[in-house]
Amino acid sequence: MSRLSIFSRGRRSFLPHGRLTGFVILVAIVSLSAVSLRAQEDTAGAISREVAALFQHCGNAVVKIHALDEHSELSGTGFFIDPTGTIYTSYSVAGEADNFTVQYAGKKYRATQLMADLRSGIALLKIDAATPFLPIGKSSELGLATPVVAIGYPLDLPESPSFGMIAGFDRKFLGRYFATMHLRVNLPTQRGEAGAPLLDFKGDVVGILVSSVDSGSACYALPIDAAEKIRRDYVRFGEPHHGWIGIDVQQAENALAGSTAEMTQISEDAPAADSGLRAGDILLQVGKVPVHQPEDVIDASFFISAGDNIPITVMRGDQKLTFNVQAASTKAGAMALGPRNNSVVPLRLNSATSKTP
Repeated sequence: MSRLSIFSRGRRSFLPHGRLTGFVILVAIVSLSAVSLRAQEDTAGAISREVAALFQHCGNAVVKIHALDEHSELSGTGFFIDPTGTIYTSYSVAGEADNFTVQYAGKKYRATQLMADLRSGIALLKIDAATPFLPIGKSSELGLATPVVAIGYPLDLPESPSFGMIAGFDRKFLGRYFATMHLRVNLPTQRGEAGAPLLDFKGDVVGILVSSVDSGSACYALPIDAAEKIRRDYVRFGEPHHGWIGIDVQQAENALAGSTAEMTQISEDAPAADSGLRAGDILLQVGKVPVHQPEDVIDASFFISAGDNIPITVMRGDQKLTFNVQAASTKAGAMALGPRNNSVVPLRLNSATSKTP
């Protein structure tokens, strides 16, 4: 056989076929791992840059608050919401205290309390200065896993950002109902950060930090839509005007028009007593809030203001009817709306509030 014919054969591998295949797969896995690692680093870097940009852009509108209550000195966080020095913060910081001092732009300002509302867990303060402010967003547009950033003053440390995401939309925690739905956020908190703004990645406020969960590993925030309802009440009436309808609701055996919220009782002295509503009606909507199940009335009742005429839509048999009820002022210990018996929704004013975070 000639040497030419030998070189004209296909070039043989130095590795057996099986080992060659394994080697190729190993190289591919290593390459994919390197690509995945670079992608993870790029994602982490992008998030870090977003958080840093938000902190730089929004941090100057976030302030540290000092106050005194009957027990000791308090400190927390707040943020400006208009150019005239109005500040949102939590009730645990400014609800039952006085002698407020706000640190802003390297100076200390005396602040006055405009309003404090135990039911929602927030308070409004004001300083006499022209200020930057944070834009108000829409918490109703949030979804699970939406990335969010909080900016606060932890402990005695400088202003700091924290990154997390929306983990849930909860009406109760450990068997206790909130006055309205709260945002559960997988975002670590420390003492001093109560009242901090919760921001989306556009820099809009979507919530206010009001309490910590599980030793600060997560937190609850009042949705900004709920906070703005309280602020609108303050602007209109000078104080929160929680409304009361006076209807008991329970789970119906069968859904009707997409709702299982059945009215069971209307108190004789309630605003709804002479409205035309009846026990057995299936509740579909209260004001602008649709109702699909009994617990939906928690949010519906929170957004009622005393004195307003509230349209209430129900199904009665095969008829869809709407009645108007003028809401009365909620009294301490009174129910606004809620399921009965074992699923009672305590929409009364709470007797205590946490001082954390």
